[in-house]
Amino acid sequence: MTANVRFLTVARREVVDAHAWYAARGSGLGARFLDEVDRVVGLIAANPDGFPVLHRDLRRARMRRFPYSLFYRLAPDGCFVVACFHARRDPAHWEVR
Repeated sequence: MTANVRFLTVARREVVDAHAWYAARGSGLGARFLDEVDRVVGLIAANPDGFPVLHRDLRRARMRRFPYSLFYRLAPDGCFVVACFHARRDPAHWEVR
């Protein structure tokens, strides 16, 4: 059974912004970024407990081809992605979510 994975509005905006940045940098880069987001969402859905807890109940699923991670929380009705975060950003930015 797979978990339902949903994005908070702010996390979805971060995906859109990162996609736009990559799309402007090279042919097909934006599409590859979205493919990687989809791949990681699939991994989270298939095994929500399979990623490490970093801060309280917040888990991190790293992307393989891009310096981003999806940060999510488990809930009784699925998983909530709270951030799509670049590896070089200050983690204090998402910890308050």
